[in-house]
Amino acid sequence: MAASAFAHTPEPPYYAVIFTSQRTEGDRGYGTVADRMVELASQQPGFLGVESVRGTDGFGITVSYWSSLEAISSWKSQMEHQAAQEAGKRLWYADYQLRITHVQRAYAKTRNA
Repeated sequence: MAASAFAHTPEPPYYAVIFTSQRTEGDRGYGTVADRMVELASQQPGFLGVESVRGTDGFGITVSYWSSLEAISSWKSQMEHQAAQEAGKRLWYADYQLRITHVQRAYAKTRNA
């Protein structure tokens, strides 16, 4: 992914939701729904950004950044997101894990530094 794929997060503290998954075979509408979820999440209060990668073997990691646990909870309960979660369990993911972490420190190397 290009450098523009990095989320632009504020100074910590904030939260990260780490979603690691193994896709099933075939798209079955996954790409369209995944794009919609990023669009929808970006409209939610407390959303700070997202980074996502997926290998050719279907293994992927998506990290979304949030201002608070309340913002994460609100996103989890958003109706369209809930429908996508259920479809993911039925159709798109062979396995997945979700972790929520509190980011206390962050630093980076940039091309201009």
